[in-house]
Amino acid sequence: MNRLMAMARIGATAKGGVDRAALSAEDAAAQALMAEWGVALGLHASRDAAGNFFLRWEAGEGAPLLSGSHLDSQPTGGRYDGVYGVIAALEAVQAMQEAGIAPRRPVEIVAWMNEEGSRFAPGMMGAAVYGGARALADILPVQDKAGISVEAALATTAAALPDIAMRTMGIIQHTGTAAHVNGAAHAGSGGSEESTAGGTIPYAYVEAHIEQGPELERAHCPVGIVSGIQGKHTFRVTVRGEAAHAGTSTRAERRDALLAATAMVQDLARAMHDDADIVKFTVGRFDVTPSAPSVVASQVLFSIDLRHPDSAELQHLSALVAPTCAAAAGPCEVDVTRLSAADSLTFPLAMQARLRSAAERLDLPYRDLISAAGHDARYLHPICPSAMLFVPSHDGITHNEAEFTEPADLYAGACVLADVLAELATLEGQP
Repeated sequence: MNRLMAMARIGATAKGGVDRAALSAEDAAAQALMAEWGVALGLHASRDAAGNFFLRWEAGEGAPLLSGSHLDSQPTGGRYDGVYGVIAALEAVQAMQEAGIAPRRPVEIVAWMNEEGSRFAPGMMGAAVYGGARALADILPVQDKAGISVEAALATTAAALPDIAMRTMGIIQHTGTAAHVNGAAHAGSGGSEESTAGGTIPYAYVEAHIEQGPELERAHCPVGIVSGIQGKHTFRVTVRGEAAHAGTSTRAERRDALLAATAMVQDLARAMHDDADIVKFTVGRFDVTPSAPSVVASQVLFSIDLRHPDSAELQHLSALVAPTCAAAAGPCEVDVTRLSAADSLTFPLAMQARLRSAAERLDLPYRDLISAAGHDARYLHPICPSAMLFVPSHDGITHNEAEFTEPADLYAGACVLADVLAELATLEGQP
C-alpha cells in the first residue's frame, strides 16, 4: 500500500485520482520510481525502443518469466488501474527473494507503454509492438491532440531517464503455429512477423489487474481467474462538411458535419443494439471543428469502441460501421478508419489451472470470469503461455477518480501472483 500510494502521488488529481498520460513527465517519474525500488532489490532497469519499461532479476538461464501491467492512466483515472499489476509483480519478486527461492530462469517486471490509449490511439501500443502485432515504425508517427508524435515523446522520455539503459529489440517470426526466435519455439496462435525486447520469447506471462467490473465484489470473491478477453475493434470516423455562417446560410446550402456525425452515431447505436445487452458500443471522443457558436461545423472526428465476446458476431457488427456511416453522410464526406481489430481469446487452460491451484493453496475463494476490458496480456497470448488474475473493484467503478479496491483484496491478489510466479520461476520444463 505504501508503494501504491507513493505512485498515486505522481500525477495526483484534486479528487484523489491520477492523470498520468503515456510518455508524459509523470509517466517518466513513475518509471524512475519503479527503477529506484527495483535497484534496491538488485534488479536491472531498462527500456526498449517502444517505451516499455523492465526490471530484470538476473536469475537462472533462458527465456524470462514476465509479469506486470502498465503505469499510464486515463486523464481522470484511478489509483489502481494498471499500476497494481506492476507493483504486485515487484512485491512478488521481493517476496521470492526474501523466501530464498532460486529461480531457474530470469524474472522480469514490465510496465507496457500506452496501454490506455488516452493520449495516443490505439491503446496497448507497447505490448502490441513487443508481441509483433504492430511494427515500431507504424506507431512512431502517431500524434496526440497537441500534435506531438510518439517518436518525439519517446525521445523526451528517454532524455528524462538517462540512467535507465536502452535494450535492443529482436525479431520473432511466426511459422505456421510456432513462433521462433534464435531457434526457440512457442506453440502459439500464429500470425505475422513479431518483435520483442531482447529477441527472446518469454517463458510465460502473468498479469494482475483490478477487475474493472462488479462481479467479484458481488460474489464476495477476492480473486478472479480470467478465462479470456472479449474482442475489441476500434475506429476513427472523420466527417467533412463545409464551414458556413450560422445566420446567413440556408439549410439547403449547408454541409453540416455535426448533423451528419450525430446522425451516424444514432444509426450506429440502433445497428449495434441487442436485447441481451452483450454488445458494447461506445463513442468516447467527439471533436468538432471549428467549434465556434456561430459557425456551421466543417469537420467532426469521432471514435468508436466496439466489443463483443463472440468473435464472429464482433466481425459482423464491425462490417456494419462503414456502410452505416456512409448512408447517414448526406451532403458530407466520411472516412472510416479501423484502428485495431482484436478478436476474443481464451488463455491456456493449464495457466488458468495454475492460478486456481494457487488460490486454493492460499485458501482464497475465487471465481472464473472473462475480461470485458482489454489488457496488454492480449498481445503476449500469441507468443507465450499467458494468464490474468483479477481483484475486485468497488461497485465496478474504474477509469474514474473514485476507483477503489480494498487493501485486503489487493493483498490477496498479490499473494496468488507471488505463488504462481514462484511456481513458474522454479518449474522444470514448459508451463
